[in-house]
Amino acid sequence: MSVNRVTQVVAGVVDVYMLRPSAGGWQVLTLQRASKARCAEAWETVHGRIEHDELPEDAAIREVLEETGLGIERLYNVTVQPFYLHHAGCVQMAVVFAGFVTTGASVKLSDEHQAYEWLPVKMALERFIWPREVEALGHVVKLLLPAGHAGPVEDVLRVR
Repeated sequence: MSVNRVTQVVAGVVDVYMLRPSAGGWQVLTLQRASKARCAEAWETVHGRIEHDELPEDAAIREVLEETGLGIERLYNVTVQPFYLHHAGCVQMAVVFAGFVTTGASVKLSDEHQAYEWLPVKMALERFIWPREVEALGHVVKLLLPAGHAGPVEDVLRVR
């Protein structure tokens, strides 16, 4: 049976990969969902909705602050990833960012998460549950690490 229905595409969420320098290279912040939250106990990156009339980069900064208490020193846009929401009948776009903080920045978790860990990139890639998170972190690694900036494409990718 054929259904004539238009599937909406909305830029509805942000994913933010938080990075900090360490003696052994770069570390990535991984967050474990709370046991009573959606995707209970899964490990993920900072993730959240874009509010009405909010720019994706403003949502990224807000979500990082709400979920981790961290301020972002530098913010880069990295990629956009689609995800089909079957319950809403729409394709939601996740705007992906990378944020840099200093080594000493301390994390204060919100109720959404029960644990966090700063991990080397390789371990973070193994920890994340969603293949799209692994893919996006690959983009971050290629574009921004190990130098900690985007080099010749800095003017295109750096948001703040």
